[in-house]
Amino acid sequence: MGKDNNKNSVKIINQHGSFGGIYLVTYIGAAVYFVHTSVGFWGVVLALLKAAVWPAFVVYHALFLLKA
Repeated sequence: MGKDNNKNSVKIINQHGSFGGIYLVTYIGAAVYFVHTSVGFWGVVLALLKAAVWPAFVVYHALFLLKA
């Protein structure tokens, strides 16, 4: 009773962490660009939102150009 049985334990391995770091760097770069071109408080808020969703626009336009 005092001994733990490791047969029933589950080991979770996360092997796709590097893309999170790449996305963070691209978000910071896009945020700097969009904030630099914005005017006023709401412009900065909109710039941060644009920085978060710009990959979706890239994929949309790439698929549009490929006629997919």
